Amino acid sequence: MSNLTLEDVAKQAGVSRSTVSRVINNHPNVREDVRKRVLQVVENTGFHPNAAARTLASQRSWMIGLVLPRSVNSFFLDPYFPHFTQGIAQACNQHNYTLGLFLIGTKDDEEKIFPRLSRKSLLEGIIVQSGQFGDQLTDRLMDSNMPLVIAGRPFHSNNASYIDVDNVSAAYNATSHLLRLGRSRIGTITGLANSPVSIDRKEGYLKALLGRGFTQDETLVAAGDFTEIGGYYAMQQLLPAKPDAVFAASDLMAIGAMRAIRNSGLRVPDDIAVVGFDDLPIAKLPDHQLTTVRQPVYQFGFQAVEILMDLIENGIKPARRIILDTELIVRNSCGASQRK
Repeated sequence: MSNLTLEDVAKQAGVSRSTVSRVINNHPNVREDVRKRVLQVVENTGFHPNAAARTLASQRSWMIGLVLPRSVNSFFLDPYFPHFTQGIAQACNQHNYTLGLFLIGTKDDEEKIFPRLSRKSLLEGIIVQSGQFGDQLTDRLMDSNMPLVIAGRPFHSNNASYIDVDNVSAAYNATSHLLRLGRSRIGTITGLANSPVSIDRKEGYLKALLGRGFTQDETLVAAGDFTEIGGYYAMQQLLPAKPDAVFAASDLMAIGAMRAIRNSGLRVPDDIAVVGFDDLPIAKLPDHQLTTVRQPVYQFGFQAVEILMDLIENGIKPARRIILDTELIVRNSCGASQRK
């Protein structure tokens, strides 16, 4: 059966070769009874279209690119990105697209890779993670009129299609939770200074404090880099200010902060409560039991592909935006269970 052609499938289904092609490529202009008949033959025969022939026949590459501002090492060390990429890969499989992964760790990487990213004969569209290079790369891609979805709010969102969560509200809710528990010296560990997600989560943290009559205290703010070691060193900077709670802008930084707290002879949550952001699987481990903001990381990736498919098929204007919900997940690290 592996040598079946479109003509063979067409003959068995009693339709033309072009009709089979339209069904396989999910073209909308096919009668439902005909579609079902063709798909039944495809299922019965185990037919798989040749990818190269499919590309030549349609003059489409059927490939999308995922651009992550990470080195190879950090990609595999940070559990967020494999989880996010899994959602994207699953959606690509569902839509019969091939996924190309591009890791950009430096400006030199960007200059080498950009010509391939902007070549429409290679890629049909791109998902790019908002990250350390600001909007320079996304601006260049948008100027090329390539269908583009940004994962995370970009700095300049006028004409950009993106998917995100409401980071301001999520951070506000996390900090407000600590305030309701009676914590009064709440510190924060932010992410990279030039990252919109870091800016938004810090804004939510400050909004909660100022709304309860607290003044901004810069000694309670330390910058991290979304890594566990970054959270560890940031927590060491905060300890002299004697915080009784910390909101970290990622789970990895929160876990690093917890290690620094314990290494200093203090206890979590008795001396310092800790809240993170992401709800990655590592947050549930017995040693951590991290209270955190759950964002749907897998769904984040899956829906980014759904938006990109819309842009590819229906045009890049107007821009599409989706904001997903978050949820505060309460575990032991904030001390709430001890106060019930």
